[in-house]
Amino acid sequence: MSTYALLQDNPQPTEEEIREGLSGNLCRCTGYQNIVAAVKAAAG
Repeated sequence: MSTYALLQDNPQPTEEEIREGLSGNLCRCTGYQNIVAAVKAAAG
């Protein structure tokens, strides 16, 4: 849901903006690396 809202407001976010947009979510396993890559791919 956070990613959807981020891409609605900013269709081409930078990596820093993606990480800021996901800051409220906890991910201890990968440090968001795969998630950030997926958001970049979705932003296309």
